[in-house]
Amino acid sequence: MAGAAERQAIDGPAVEAASKGLGDRDAVREWAERFAVLADPSRLTLLVCIHYAREICVSDLAVVAGMTDTAVSQALRLLRAHGLVTGHRTGRIVRYRLADATVHDLIHHVRPHPGAAPHR
Repeated sequence: MAGAAERQAIDGPAVEAASKGLGDRDAVREWAERFAVLADPSRLTLLVCIHYAREICVSDLAVVAGMTDTAVSQALRLLRAHGLVTGHRTGRIVRYRLADATVHDLIHHVRPHPGAAPHR
């Protein structure tokens, strides 16, 4: 099988534009990993809840998401590891908030603010 470097392009300008748009393949791989994290319905539910609450603790997330505290904590660990949420402690309570502006924007496409026109 011939490698991509050995193949002739049919539409050179389209190939050049696609290559420039693709850019750094490591960045594409990183976003693929982030999308894999977002693809889980439970984790996406937590992100949507955090977005609309602005800040919320594990127990309250568990109530609204219909999950156990343990399941929420495990999901939050993964979301933190991927830089999607951050937490800050006030006494014994840790409150979580979104840490990624792009995910914030994506949530507006998934669940627009009540009364807002839906995105198409």
